[in-house]
Amino acid sequence: MAALHRWIGIAAVSLAPALASLATAGEQPVVVELYTSQGCSSCPPADAYFAKELIGREDIIALALHVDYWDYIGWKDDFADPAYAKRQRNYARVAQKRSVYTPQMIIGGVAHVVGNRPSEVRRHLAAHESQGAGIDLAVTRNGNRLSIKLDADQAQDGPMTIQLVRYSPQETRDIKRGENAGRTLDYHNIVTRWETVGEWNGRRSKSFTERVNGDEPIVVIVQRKNFGPIVAAAELK
Repeated sequence: MAALHRWIGIAAVSLAPALASLATAGEQPVVVELYTSQGCSSCPPADAYFAKELIGREDIIALALHVDYWDYIGWKDDFADPAYAKRQRNYARVAQKRSVYTPQMIIGGVAHVVGNRPSEVRRHLAAHESQGAGIDLAVTRNGNRLSIKLDADQAQDGPMTIQLVRYSPQETRDIKRGENAGRTLDYHNIVTRWETVGEWNGRRSKSFTERVNGDEPIVVIVQRKNFGPIVAAAELK
């Protein structure tokens, strides 16, 4: 695939006693969602930029969601989940876009950017970092118990969804078929779980408790309902 990007029509581990993360109203990290695929030859440059430039920054939470819609061209992406392709299509629907593609980055739940155009990614990141929603998010883990606490400087327009994400920090794959055949590729911050755990109206403080297993990092995202802007996020590594 020589094109710049690919398009498709829309159709029990015990931890230390406690770990905590606090995202205050004025210090919210920006969530960057990279939609990618092992079967897309345009994706490795975006995957590499994502790993080198975005992961590890305190002001960014970088998450890679592997989609399944390129599996038919010869290589099945074992990280892919149809739910991630559905999430990407929902973003496209809300933005009134007629197609989805890889590699794509969604920044803060609102900006749609071709993933291998670093200058555009930087521009949208800078614009998003200047925004703030006035929401405090505290996330604490004690063993297998995860506590999520939300508060706001002033009443917010709701509703908002509270989402729990887990990811694998790094994996390597030998690609044997398809457009990337013969290549050994590294992947980073690969999402393994993404689910909604509750809703919040933004008008008064609220707390959630969830059971979590394993030692994969944890991300909590607060997003305006129906794939609106991401207004708060926190990460436990």
